[in-house]
Amino acid sequence: MSRIGKRKLMIPAGVTVEVLDNKVTVKSTKGTLDVTMDPLVKVEVKENEIVTIPTDESPRANVMVGTMNALIKNMIVGVSEGYTKGLEIVGVGYRFNVQGNKINISAGFSHPVEIVCPEGISVALVNANEITLSGIDKQKVSEFAAKIREIRSPEPYKGKGIRYKGEYVRRKEGKKAAK
Repeated sequence: MSRIGKRKLMIPAGVTVEVLDNKVTVKSTKGTLDVTMDPLVKVEVKENEIVTIPTDESPRANVMVGTMNALIKNMIVGVSEGYTKGLEIVGVGYRFNVQGNKINISAGFSHPVEIVCPEGISVALVNANEITLSGIDKQKVSEFAAKIREIRSPEPYKGKGIRYKGEYVRRKEGKKAAK
């Protein structure tokens, strides 16, 4: 069994975990998340611990034990603390503008690009060149951040574009390096 699958997950105060049929539901004051269990994995909740156990000895069962353990841990962290992802935009005239649940992005195109935030994700404008996405579902927050970054991903020559906060963009020299 994987090392991640063997770990016991601690349930923090204010979080409830329920296992019904083939669903694991995690609830808190911030919200509710649930995941459908794989039939090769059994989840047990004992007092303040969650344990994932394989139902047979196949290699796939061992893989799924680690996956289910990681998914449940992400849900627990999401409903107790939440997830945030920062994005920054680099370039002359490039900027973010947040209006309600819409983000207007000026990224060097002939028109501003408008994106509507999915339900469960909130956007905060730090300044004209930075935004912060936050929510309880790690997958939704990361997926939405990747969708925004995809509009104008950073290019290697001048480094212009949308990047994650703290992301390193490897730079190339350009034509003058050919001599």
